[in-house]
Amino acid sequence: QVQFVESGGGLVQPGGSVRLSCVASKSTFSFNNVGWYRQAPGKQRELAASITADGRTNYPDSVKGRFTISRDNAKKTMYLQMNSLKLEDSAVYYCNSAPRPYAYWGQGTQVTVSS
Repeated sequence: QVQFVESGGGLVQPGGSVRLSCVASKSTFSFNNVGWYRQAPGKQRELAASITADGRTNYPDSVKGRFTISRDNAKKTMYLQMNSLKLEDSAVYYCNSAPRPYAYWGQGTQVTVSS
């Protein structure tokens, strides 16, 4: 029932930066613990960053120190600042509840890191 709209992706060179945005289009969304997921071709979707309702963040080792997740509760919007991008960061990025996502996924936004 809840819908997510991701934006901000694109083509970026290795070492570059991209800032993603996600807006929850359903007002009934509780917007508690949320996160960014990503899925590369031929791979399972994985959690790239998460943030709790009170602002505590968590990152896997693969992105720690390079990615920063943030949120705006009033706007029910979350962001993902990605710096020092690597080729392996290329994926479709989705936002959702974390670590237990809703069954409803948005279209995601494509991030392609290429030289």
